[in-house]
Amino acid sequence: IFFCLRNMIKSLSIIVPFYNEELRLKESFNHILNFIKKKPAFKIEIIFVDDGSDDNSYELINRFIKNSRKNNKIKFKIIKSKKNLGKGSALKLGIKKAKYDWILTTDIDMSVSLFQIYHWLKKKLINKKYFVYFATRTHKQSIVQANFFRQVLGDIGSLLKLIILNIKIKDTQCGYKLYKKTIAKLVFSKLKNQGYEHDMEIILLLKLRNIGIKELPVKWKHKKYSKLNVFWDPIKMFIGMLIIRFRYF
Repeated sequence: IFFCLRNMIKSLSIIVPFYNEELRLKESFNHILNFIKKKPAFKIEIIFVDDGSDDNSYELINRFIKNSRKNNKIKFKIIKSKKNLGKGSALKLGIKKAKYDWILTTDIDMSVSLFQIYHWLKKKLINKKYFVYFATRTHKQSIVQANFFRQVLGDIGSLLKLIILNIKIKDTQCGYKLYKKTIAKLVFSKLKNQGYEHDMEIILLLKLRNIGIKELPVKWKHKKYSKLNVFWDPIKMFIGMLIIRFRYF
């Protein structure tokens, strides 16, 4: 496995956007600590991006970073936005600061384990043919623990994306995505959408540049205290699709 890892990925920047997540941070910190206890096969930096939180999230993460800096295997950074602009904006900030060869984006709740990338590499799913990889919960090999209503919303969203934006990627919204640094910095620098719909714009930006996306299986688990609003968020997503369509078609 380590031979494989060194050949494909020499260094990795992990971008973790967050907004008012103090209720979920304890579990996330435990997961990150377990991750850094394992000897990384390559250089890693973890960049937390605070999207204008007004709770204690920033202070809690800052304290966690200070306590973890004695571990010299992994570098930590934290960036704070003055305003709550949206997940797309937070990722754009983090990717701009990323220094390492590959960039992994992931959600603060760790619904996908940080160890997932090791599983992909071990199975040789990451290769020289692609520079962008999306975790896809609808992949036949994926293991997903989600409630039925959320899965139905996802299926409806996939159909609308196909009709409105001609996006054939099955799962655009899973936050676990891997990019070659040069590709990530290029497309995110062009990103206009600052909210949750940014994933769809990223796909179109990649498509315009003939950059392929490889969908990979993932183990995903729903975590409590999710801020998904099952009424308003689908409406906002639909409006976001229309805006993106107007911009690109």
